[in-house]
Amino acid sequence: MRLSKAWTVASKDFKIFTKRKSILYSIIYFEGIVSIGMPILMRFIASKPAGATNLPTIMNAFSFLFVIGAALLPVGIASYSMVGEKVQKSLEPLLATPTTDEEILAGKSISAFLPAVGASYLGAVIFMVLADLFTYSTLKYLYYPNWDITIILFLLAPLACVLAVGYNILISSRANDVRAAQQLGALIILPLGIVYLLSELKVLDLTTTNLLIMAAVLLLVDGIIFYLVRATFQREEILTKWK
Repeated sequence: MRLSKAWTVASKDFKIFTKRKSILYSIIYFEGIVSIGMPILMRFIASKPAGATNLPTIMNAFSFLFVIGAALLPVGIASYSMVGEKVQKSLEPLLATPTTDEEILAGKSISAFLPAVGASYLGAVIFMVLADLFTYSTLKYLYYPNWDITIILFLLAPLACVLAVGYNILISSRANDVRAAQQLGALIILPLGIVYLLSELKVLDLTTTNLLIMAAVLLLVDGIIFYLVRATFQREEILTKWK
């Protein structure tokens, strides 16, 4: 596989997505709510009598939102990269080029992965700074950075993003409507949402061990999803049968 060809495909998609304001706004809104809104909520919790006791659990749960975001943010990009081009009749010319299937899939994966993970990292920096600023007087120490959020940002978030990208490419490769593809693609966050809810209810502790187990599970599922994507993406069928 030629990375230069994959990057050419990704660069083309980057130009398309920068013109789609809905995708840009969704990234900005989500990261703004998590990176600024959650620390403000922490400040309110810290002011309560039991703040020092409850804060660590709540802060770990809020940190997990970056995993959910890494899975949610690429939905619009990854789903549009296939079905959008199919609708606009721009996918067939791409498939008619000497670019291999692996290079096309890699390029479209890169175009969805980099903006989502990059936005998550930027939001995480703001989140950690504000969270430490708002909770230091209660906790008497800087909560971030720590090993848990390191695992979340450098293992779980990228793996969740890869899963979302692969799943949405798989969905959009068989869809004929952008909105329907996005709605089905967003279902990928349901398991992660359940994990977040259980952590908030103190049913599941987001300990280092549990986070590493989740990362291992995501890695396994990522491999399965991309095997299915590669098996499903058939150039000849797309050129002759997709309508």
